[in-house]
Amino acid sequence: MNAPRALVALFLPLALSFFLLFSTTASAAGAPPPNIVWIIADDMSPDTAAYGLRDVKTPHLDRLAAEGRRYTRAYATAPVCSSSRSAFILGTSQIITGLHAHDVENPQPLPAPYRHLPALLRDAGWFVTNAAAPGTIRNGRPITKAKTHYNFAHNPAQMFDGDDWRKRKPGQPFFAQFQITEPHRPFPIPESYDEAALARLTLPPNYPEHPLMRRDWYAYQRSVETVDQRVGTILAQLEAAGVLENTLVFFFADHGRPMPWGKQWLTVEGLHVPLLIRGPGVSAGSVESRLVSLIDLAPTALALATRPAPSWMDGRALLGATFPERPQIFAARDRCGDAYDRIRAVITPTHMLVQNFFPELPRFNWSGYKEASYPGMPLLRVLHAAGQLDALQDLWCQPTRAPFELYDLTRDPAGLHNVASSPAHASTVAALRRSLDEWIRTTGDQGALPDPATEPTKAEMLKSKRLDYQRAWQNRLKKPEPTDAERVVWWEKSYGLGPP
Repeated sequence: MNAPRALVALFLPLALSFFLLFSTTASAAGAPPPNIVWIIADDMSPDTAAYGLRDVKTPHLDRLAAEGRRYTRAYATAPVCSSSRSAFILGTSQIITGLHAHDVENPQPLPAPYRHLPALLRDAGWFVTNAAAPGTIRNGRPITKAKTHYNFAHNPAQMFDGDDWRKRKPGQPFFAQFQITEPHRPFPIPESYDEAALARLTLPPNYPEHPLMRRDWYAYQRSVETVDQRVGTILAQLEAAGVLENTLVFFFADHGRPMPWGKQWLTVEGLHVPLLIRGPGVSAGSVESRLVSLIDLAPTALALATRPAPSWMDGRALLGATFPERPQIFAARDRCGDAYDRIRAVITPTHMLVQNFFPELPRFNWSGYKEASYPGMPLLRVLHAAGQLDALQDLWCQPTRAPFELYDLTRDPAGLHNVASSPAHASTVAALRRSLDEWIRTTGDQGALPDPATEPTKAEMLKSKRLDYQRAWQNRLKKPEPTDAERVVWWEKSYGLGPP
C-alpha cells in the first residue's frame, strides 16, 4: 500500500475525532479558539532544571513546566535543523516529502498535495507570524530575521502575515512562531567562569574528562540559560497584551544539542528534545511520558483551530480527550551538507533500534561544519591517538559502525550501550527490524534515492564545503588545513586555557 494511504487509514479516524472534540468544545462554550505560540530553540536537548539538570538556571522554562505539561519522551524526526523543521511544519516525515537532505542548495517548491501549517491556518482566518525572539543579540548584532530553514522553496513575506502578532485584526486568533537562535553554535565564549559551577558540571560518560570539553559544555549550558531569558521576554510580551491565559504556548527544540554524539546523529542525544505546553485545558504540573514526535505539533495546531488535518499528515494531535498512544515512532538522517550518510531509527517505549546503511563509514564521517565549529571533534581524535579515551568514549573514533544498534532505554536511557549482538535481545532486534523495514517500505523512503539533479554533484558539494572549512581556519590560524592538535590548541586559547 502507498505510504501516505496506509498512514491515512490508520490515523484519519483519530484526526477526525480530535476535530470533532475541539469543534464541539469551542461551539458549546461560544468562545474563540485559543491562540497558539511556538517557541523554538535551535539545537537543544532537555537540559533545563525542570528536566533535572541542576547546573542551569531556567526559571521561565521551569514556569512553563510548573504551569503546564512537561513531555519526557519527545523526539525530532531528524537530528539536524532543516530536515526536522521541514517535517514539523508539514506534520509528516521528511523522507516521505523528499525533504530529507539537510541544507539543500537549491530548494524546490513543495510537491502536491503538501501545504505547510502557516498556509493552512491562514486559510482558516488566523493571523500567522514568525519572529526572532525579542531583543536577540548575537556577536554584538541584533537578530531581526526569523529562522525558517526549510528544505522547500518559500518566501517568508508570503508565508507569514508579518513578524508581530499584535498587528492582527481585533479578535483574530493568531499563530505566532518565535525563533531562538541559541544554543546553536558558536556559543558565546564566557568572559569568566564560575569555578564552582564549572567543577559541579557533570559530563556524560561518553565524553572525556578534559578541561576543553568541560568549558565547551559550560558554554553550552550558559547558552541554554540565554534561551530561558528569551522565553521570559516572550511570556512577558504575551502577558502585557493580556493574551497569555488564552494562548497555548509550546516550547520545543528542533533537535538535540550540538555536541559530537548529538546533532546529526540518530542517538538519544541527537533526537530527544524538550517539549513544554502551557495554556487552557492543559493541567498544571502534569507530566507525559508516552512517545511524542515533533510531527505531532502541526496536527495539534489544526485541532486547536477546529480544522481537520490533511490526509497526508502522519503526525497525531496531542491535546484531546484521548492521548494518541502508539507503540513506536521513527527518525531518519540523510546527507548533512558534505556528510553523506543514510541512517534510520525506530523508537519504542523501551528500546531504540538504529540501522546504518553505510556501516563502512566512521562516525567521524567528515562534516566541514562540525569540524570548523566543534572543539570536541579534533579533541576526541587527539585523545584517541594518545590512548586517553575509555572504551565508551573511543567508540566515536572507530573506523566503522555496526549495521544495527539496539539500545535498551529502560536500563540505558541515554542510549550509549549497543546490545544488538546480545542473544538475549535477538527477538527484540528482529521485531524492530521488521517495523523499520515496514516503515521504509510504506513511506516510499526517498532517502534511498540520489540527490535530485537540481542539487550540486557530490564532488561539487565536497569541494564547496571544504573551501568553507579552509576559510574558517585560514582566518583563525592563517592555515587552511591545520592538524587536530593545532586546532585543539586554538580552541583551548579561545576558552581561556593556556597562554593567550
